[in-house]
Amino acid sequence: MKVVDFLKRKKEILAQHPFELKDWLSPAIRDYWREFQQKAQHHPLFGRVMDGAITTLQPEPQVVNGVAQPSLDPAIELEGEAAAVFETLLSQVGEETHIGEWLLVDQAMINGFAQATGDHQWIHTNPERAAEESPFKSTIAHGFLTLALLPRLTGSVDEHNPEFPTARMVVNFGLDSVRFPYPIKVDSRIRARTKLAKVSPIKGGIELLKEIKVEIEGIRRPGCVIESLTRLYF
Repeated sequence: MKVVDFLKRKKEILAQHPFELKDWLSPAIRDYWREFQQKAQHHPLFGRVMDGAITTLQPEPQVVNGVAQPSLDPAIELEGEAAAVFETLLSQVGEETHIGEWLLVDQAMINGFAQATGDHQWIHTNPERAAEESPFKSTIAHGFLTLALLPRLTGSVDEHNPEFPTARMVVNFGLDSVRFPYPIKVDSRIRARTKLAKVSPIKGGIELLKEIKVEIEGIRRPGCVIESLTRLYF
């Protein structure tokens, strides 16, 4: 049997028994399955074959503040403080939730990052050579330095004013995408603007998808644009 025919057959089975496979899968496997479906839908070969399978396995999304949100997974029940925080965050989806303070990125900061990471490329650490040879005419911050500054820029590590005081643990779960549209030159001031894009219940807590834009003072284009995943455990 050809792969395409096999997938078509599986699609027919799922259409007739939409909850059988979903009930059998563990929550972790369901997450991987959803990710596979999303990727397959955009693939030129599997997109047409998988079309309709997502709606079979997933409920219709609800719209919050103009942004589509997946319906709650019946296998995941939030209780107590987790449920309260989820409801609050759900009402904030699509909104800008934080604007950070301006932060100066000077040569000492760039050099310190170079020392910690071993990245001493001259475009970052040699002002004289950069002034002569770099198209930017000055040193620029490492892209990874910008990412490393995100906790500070977004105010998510303030011990005296934690972003989620009732959460037992807050975990950086990763980045969905990262772009550096414009270089951050030495002695620039930067700040982060954060928008809450999505809120999902997970086992033991909540997962947040945040869209973060790092602005450069006086520059129209951002220095960095990030989609960040954070998990709260209660």
